[in-house]
Amino acid sequence: MPRGADYIPIFRRRREGKTNYHSRRAIVAGRRPFLTVFVSNRNVSAQLHVPEKGGDVVAAQANSRELIEHGWRASRKSIPAAYLVGYLLGLRALKAGLSGVVLYAGVDGFIGGSRVAALVAGARDAGLDIAASDDAFPDESRLRGDHIAEYARSLRESGLYERRFSGYARSGFDPSDYPKLVEEVKAKLKGATAS
Repeated sequence: MPRGADYIPIFRRRREGKTNYHSRRAIVAGRRPFLTVFVSNRNVSAQLHVPEKGGDVVAAQANSRELIEHGWRASRKSIPAAYLVGYLLGLRALKAGLSGVVLYAGVDGFIGGSRVAALVAGARDAGLDIAASDDAFPDESRLRGDHIAEYARSLRESGLYERRFSGYARSGFDPSDYPKLVEEVKAKLKGATAS
């Protein structure tokens, strides 16, 4: 390993693209709970952390796999799924006594209209206070999945529906029912966390 007067070590988690130590230091120094989001190839997961001396403590968490228990039959990594994960996380955070959090995006930047923005919009709709501009959130129609339903309808007319939505065709879910499914699952999430 090179050593010398002008050598600057780079921490392992920074080399791996996992931690932005500059913004992390600012969040920990602020002593406010913070929200982390991870979007994988299949799921969306989010956690609320409370920074403490011994390490971060997870106060609340939600994953898109949990939506299946509440009747979700569509993609678990779509914008509507991210919105519902944020909504579930917001309800759990309020139940745990948290009211305001800061978003920690890590090395990745916060992109307006993305799944991370949809998750933050869901958490805010649940009542959690997160500092973010309303312009950064996806439109209400995208949060409901209207764009997916419209795309499915247009593919039916062109004959490409079976190729693009083959997984939905096998499972028996019609993507044109996305908006209705989002509202049903949202009502179930609110009822489940209220009890």
